[in-house]
Amino acid sequence: MSLLELTFPALDTTVMSVLSVLLLLAVSWQLWRLRWTVTRDKECKLPLPKGSMGWPVVGETLHWFLQGPDFHISRRQKYGNVFKTHLLGKPVIRVTGAENIRKILLGEHKLVCAQWPLSARIILGPSTLVNSTGDLHRMKRKILAKVFSRGALEEYIPRLQDMVRCEVAKWCSKGGPVNVYDACRALTFHIAVRVLLGLSLDDAQITYLSKVFEQLINNLFSLPIDVSFSGLRKGIKARETIHEFMAKIIEEKLQSQSAERQNDAFDYIVSSAKQSNHKITIKELQETAVELVFAAHSTTASACTSLVLQLLRHPGVVGKARAELRAVGCLCSGPHCDTANQEDTRGEEEEEEKGAAGAGTQSASTEPSSGTGGVGTEEQPSPAASPRYMNLEKLSRLRYLDCVIREVLRCLPPVSGGYRTALQTFELDGYQIPKGWSVMYSIRDTHETAPVYQNSDLFDPDRFGRDRNEASTGRFNYVPFGGGTRSCIGKELARVILKLLAVELLSTAELRLATETFPRMQTVPVVRPVNGLHICFTSAHYTH
Repeated sequence: MSLLELTFPALDTTVMSVLSVLLLLAVSWQLWRLRWTVTRDKECKLPLPKGSMGWPVVGETLHWFLQGPDFHISRRQKYGNVFKTHLLGKPVIRVTGAENIRKILLGEHKLVCAQWPLSARIILGPSTLVNSTGDLHRMKRKILAKVFSRGALEEYIPRLQDMVRCEVAKWCSKGGPVNVYDACRALTFHIAVRVLLGLSLDDAQITYLSKVFEQLINNLFSLPIDVSFSGLRKGIKARETIHEFMAKIIEEKLQSQSAERQNDAFDYIVSSAKQSNHKITIKELQETAVELVFAAHSTTASACTSLVLQLLRHPGVVGKARAELRAVGCLCSGPHCDTANQEDTRGEEEEEEKGAAGAGTQSASTEPSSGTGGVGTEEQPSPAASPRYMNLEKLSRLRYLDCVIREVLRCLPPVSGGYRTALQTFELDGYQIPKGWSVMYSIRDTHETAPVYQNSDLFDPDRFGRDRNEASTGRFNYVPFGGGTRSCIGKELARVILKLLAVELLSTAELRLATETFPRMQTVPVVRPVNGLHICFTSAHYTH
């Protein structure tokens, strides 16, 4: 038999195999599309939203991971503010726009209920606030509200400011580039563990716990497939390690609990639970601890990094913010500054209040600086200056700085959106949202596309000033912390941390970008710079 005669049958077999595989893929894809077409509510005449469900089983999850923010932007441009897709094993309706978001956030317990992706629910655990519903959710929120009450925040502020001050001093003394995102994660993790949880851990223990927690965060949004080496399995393993690590520490803390002493979140949680006649368990405290660290660590580190990025890019904003610090008396100079920081004289506060009245009306340039530019070079430094110790009343006077932080959270909200599940079929923007489907409302896209914002692509803190206050025309045009009964319970703590970091940087540091260009941002699971944000910090104290 010749070689030619042997070759043709082999080619025929290969061609048939390829055709069979292609036919199988085509049939599978058509069945996958049909599956989601027939799941529409037949009693509702409205169509399903436009969009693609991707490939069988995986849907568009891989596209989502690889494309980052471009995934939702491209599909919103193609399909509109309400479109369907398939992510992390679930059919999802992605929603943008203030009116659409209003209907979802105010429809809690009626139209929708909160439900994170299955992987997040498994990893975080059933006792967490985000995974509870109905009366259980209301009770847990009432208990946790004490953790972020005004009295609790006042208790935290001195320790928060000391930790922020120490961290910024380390950045300035390093003598080389600092990866700001990593540094902010270290700072907020220390805050969560030592200030919120009140755990007395040494640096080695905190470093170890931080690495394990990072593994949990990195696998929080993964395919819900519990097999060896899967993201879900890694996340579960990280959670179990953290729970085991903390069990003995929590038990010892509970045994030494004093009714008179309330210095951290655990103290407030235990006290509040007793007042609500709820016997809290070690398991609940373990899961609550993980949730508190998740909320205070990852998202706040993201916001802190974005704050540093925007201060570096906009020196005009920095100049205006420093002017406000001087006007309200938040900068002090002289060898006795630390002693003066702790004194509270009524006459001085009255003068500061007068200065604050005019501080918010100045104008500032919002044009970005060049990639290699720096912040802080417009003023002469004095090595004797240092920022005053703060409290909530003093922080509230920094009205322009509040606008800066609001604008940071508008442009770069730490969390891109929130998840809900439809309890019943309802209408949204002319489409039906079928019962049982996941609904993901977009915070970032809504901020970017809301018509109330003039030149929304520009960083302009004055849009939140009293003269303009662009967000006031619609409650749900600005939702960095969500809204409704599920709004972020720790938002005031996050604002305090951001303000304290801003005050310290504006008072004591000069910033210079260590790379040729600013980094690109990625959005899953939180907004953060790709490959980090590398900045050189130097000490430079500012006075009058």
